[in-house]
Amino acid sequence: MCGGSGSRLWPLSRQSFPKQFLKLNNNKKSLLQNTQLRLKDLNYLNPPILICNEEHRFIVAEQMRDINIKPFSILLEPFGRNTAPAITIAALKALELENDPDPILLVLSSDHEIKDTKKFLELVNYGLDYASRDRLVTFGIIPHYPNTGYGYIKSEMPFEENEISAANILEFIEKPPLEKAKEFIQDKRYTWNSGIFMFKAKTIIQELKKFTPEILECCKESILDSKLDLDFQRLNKEKFYNCPDISIDFSIMEKTKKGTVLPLDAGWSDIGSWQALWESAEKDKNGNYVKGKVINQESSNCYLSSENRLLVGIGLENIIAVETNDAILISKKSHTQKVKEIVKKLNSDNFPEGQNHKKCFRPWGHYLSLVEDSRWQVKLIQVKPGESLSLQMHHHRAEHWVVVKGTAKVEVDSHKEILKENESTYIPLGAKHRLSNPGKIPLIIIEVQSGSYVGEDDIVRFNDNYGRET
Repeated sequence: MCGGSGSRLWPLSRQSFPKQFLKLNNNKKSLLQNTQLRLKDLNYLNPPILICNEEHRFIVAEQMRDINIKPFSILLEPFGRNTAPAITIAALKALELENDPDPILLVLSSDHEIKDTKKFLELVNYGLDYASRDRLVTFGIIPHYPNTGYGYIKSEMPFEENEISAANILEFIEKPPLEKAKEFIQDKRYTWNSGIFMFKAKTIIQELKKFTPEILECCKESILDSKLDLDFQRLNKEKFYNCPDISIDFSIMEKTKKGTVLPLDAGWSDIGSWQALWESAEKDKNGNYVKGKVINQESSNCYLSSENRLLVGIGLENIIAVETNDAILISKKSHTQKVKEIVKKLNSDNFPEGQNHKKCFRPWGHYLSLVEDSRWQVKLIQVKPGESLSLQMHHHRAEHWVVVKGTAKVEVDSHKEILKENESTYIPLGAKHRLSNPGKIPLIIIEVQSGSYVGEDDIVRFNDNYGRET
């Protein structure tokens, strides 16, 4: 499951490019990619079913191609409806597999970190037996400290550390106050709710039919009336809209008599806050994580990250400082759960930084807004080899293109030409135009826009290679 905006990790994570697609803490792969790669030794797995928001479809596809994995399906939600509809869609889709009439689903969020992959895979293999006997298996995280940011699972019997076992689920508890969390830590029956599940497709569908038939019917109709779009399957927007917005915990796991919890102690984190990201990072002898253009003196237990400008920290303690090209976050580690509230404030006050990066990813590459005003804007545009922007026009702006790297194929109305490095062209207001990269290396151009309006919605597409609306 690749949904969610990861707003607690703002300003790195934003709606347009949330945390599951980021390479965090010096990782060479994104959270989504690592989620898939840690399963590579499970040879019995079928190709994955991925569920994501339609806004992120090309990011998901590109990141899977980057690790040489071809999904069985990439299903596009027109809007988020929580985990119960997403899991229902996955179960229904899994029944289309030709090699298994009732496959077991391993349900994973795309934004979790698990440090001990070997231990995690051992528990997955252990859980297969329970799932094959029609149990709804979830993985409970052995807690080592009282955390008020996680839900808890109460099991029938206590768990011992470093022991593989299973127990029936008694109840789910929502994020508790601190005093309750302290009590749970002392009681070995309680684990954190990881949101990782295993069950047969037909078993979860039977439970859905029993407890939430409206979700099951909406999802069936959404798939039945879905449309194929390149490598994606678009769920029917109108039918999916009627799905209740509810988690699998509330809709099924709290009601079923088939719930089983397996205790997991493998360095799991949902990377749900800057505090959690600092905890999972490799730190220096003073407890600092430092990334990018940073000078740090006499600081301790800090997370200091800079993407562009020089960041200097002197005598800091328990501080999060994160710099991007358009925003800076400075917070006490103990206050990082409040970042989500700041993002809501940014969005309600119409700050674009609340949702979008200056660097925006597209199926053909990306662009970076360098400087802008009400009547002009300068962008750096990078086009991947063999890719093309849509054939398009603008009502309110003209454009100047200067090639700084690679080779550009330019179409302006009926005229076509090849531009090399240090060559330029002019796109008049209202002209049909297209930019392509016919070469073997990335094409980089500087685009200067000028006109009465330079917003991204001033675009009319006539032809597009990626199925975007024309």
